[in-house]
Amino acid sequence: MNYTFTAAFILITLQGIAQTGKAQKSMFEHFVTRSGAKLMDGERELRFVSFNIPNLNYIEDEFGYEQAQPFRLPDAFEIKDALLSAKQMGGDVVRLYTIPVRSRHDHPETPGFVLGPGIFDEEAFRSLDLVLAIANEVGVRVIIPFINNWQWMGGRPQYANFRGKANDDFWSDPQLINDARATIAYVINRVNTVTGTPYKEDKAILCWETGNELTCPESWTAEMCRFIKQLDANHLVMDGFFAIDGIPVRKSSLSDPNIDIVSSHHYETDPSKLMAHINRNLAIVNGEKPYVLGEFGFISNGAMRQVLDHVIHTGMPGALLWSLRFHRREGGFYWHSEPSGHGRFKAYLWPGFETGTAYDEKNTLALMREKAYAIKGASPPPLPLPAPPRLLPIAEVSRISWQGAVGAAAYDVERAANPEGTWEIAGFNISDAAAQYFPLFNDRTAQKGASYYYRVVAKNQSGNSKPSNVVGPVGVSRLALIDEMQHFGAMYSWKGDLNIATGNDRECREKLSRLHGKSGDRVTYYVPEGIKGFKVFSFSKEQKNTLSFSFSTLGDDRQPANPAFMMLPSTHNDYKYWHTTIYSDTPPQNQTYHYLEIKFEKNTQIARVEIYY
Repeated sequence: MNYTFTAAFILITLQGIAQTGKAQKSMFEHFVTRSGAKLMDGERELRFVSFNIPNLNYIEDEFGYEQAQPFRLPDAFEIKDALLSAKQMGGDVVRLYTIPVRSRHDHPETPGFVLGPGIFDEEAFRSLDLVLAIANEVGVRVIIPFINNWQWMGGRPQYANFRGKANDDFWSDPQLINDARATIAYVINRVNTVTGTPYKEDKAILCWETGNELTCPESWTAEMCRFIKQLDANHLVMDGFFAIDGIPVRKSSLSDPNIDIVSSHHYETDPSKLMAHINRNLAIVNGEKPYVLGEFGFISNGAMRQVLDHVIHTGMPGALLWSLRFHRREGGFYWHSEPSGHGRFKAYLWPGFETGTAYDEKNTLALMREKAYAIKGASPPPLPLPAPPRLLPIAEVSRISWQGAVGAAAYDVERAANPEGTWEIAGFNISDAAAQYFPLFNDRTAQKGASYYYRVVAKNQSGNSKPSNVVGPVGVSRLALIDEMQHFGAMYSWKGDLNIATGNDRECREKLSRLHGKSGDRVTYYVPEGIKGFKVFSFSKEQKNTLSFSFSTLGDDRQPANPAFMMLPSTHNDYKYWHTTIYSDTPPQNQTYHYLEIKFEKNTQIARVEIYY
């Protein structure tokens, strides 16, 4: 399999994080234990308000425009960014989203941890090794669920399909039970290739969870928890039963000596029902064992405050919000729409941005930070200055990106004629959440024929970072007009019933705004300097070209263009992705065209237009 990175890459990358590739020192002195309804870190009670980070060991949101499918493995920069983001918000614990399982419908390049019954992919598991190595280094504990009840990232349906059996056979069929046990045993007995520590001896693991929202009988849970404890006497075990919304935790889990923690998930739209369901679970548990809110979300800021205050005041060990995404190694963030989030909620991006206004992202994350410290009896300290971002190689001045800094709210892009300066501002207060899966900055004020060096400074309310690395010299042979489809301002003219489409972003590679047109609609762009080429990114339900193009010198003397195109058909349709098409063309060098017209031949949404001049 052609995965995103190799074992050698992991070890090389991690050298900057941990000075040695083996026997890395951990920030943790103790395994987490329980005392009655409390979780204990040695003699200290462990309490937390933090996040689920589903992409931490397996990314399902890679929507780069040359990527045929959305799954890949994270690298060290991304994992560290995720864990430090949670840590900066006061979170000492995060939760993964199970051990991924390959599906027969997956694209050939889709990575997987479990490839078949008892068949495991070493390259994929090295990403989990890396998660635990970095978790030990930064001091964030991890909850690891084994089995997913759902098809997302692979779980019970895939295990059953391997054997040609029905999904519900998973709970009782001896062969499928042994397949589940094989995965559990492989994970628990694995030796981390980065640190040299067996997983069952790794203090960064808070607990094992039987799985995610498992609709399992009590007998299955009892057997699996007994099996886990036989393999690993160091770690606690959480029951991953389907106690969601109005379904209560099971009393049998309180009497089972192999179950240490019970949890519930909450996505009730009525906050009063949410609170009633939590209180019912508290009454069932009655202080016998730790009870954790394993997932909750898609509620208002006021309702979230009520829930977190209740968690704190009732003495519950903790609560984990759904969900946090992190910086992407090519620049910007990973994005994830939540189909169950009322068509409004997305995964949160720290420290919160204007792009998240609809779900009150900035205030929500500030609240999470406040309560993450409150549950530990402390007040939030001032945010630290951001670390310097890492400016990525620059091919041309219209495509500038950088790896973001944890907690940075904005960036200044600086340029100079030589690497020592004098530096001037080329871009001020640039958000790395404003562009989804595209380059972050277009330096349209650069001078053609000049050559520049660039650097980037990260900013937050506490001040500015030190400058990034310097990249250059970058020669300027052309500039670009780039339209991100946030408004009609970059267009010259348009005809028809065009509109800026928002919502249902998952269908369109999470692009927050697109130009939506129907057959016969047209949009025209004008460049006074003369067009050197264009690139257009679009989405359609049709697996064929749905746009046509023409050049013009005066605006009405249209000459048809014959662009090259790359189509990325949607092959993984859990989210009903539209097909992606990228058009590009260069006009004849002996003709100067000032106008580019795009005609809609079918129902289409345009994500971005780049016109080079």
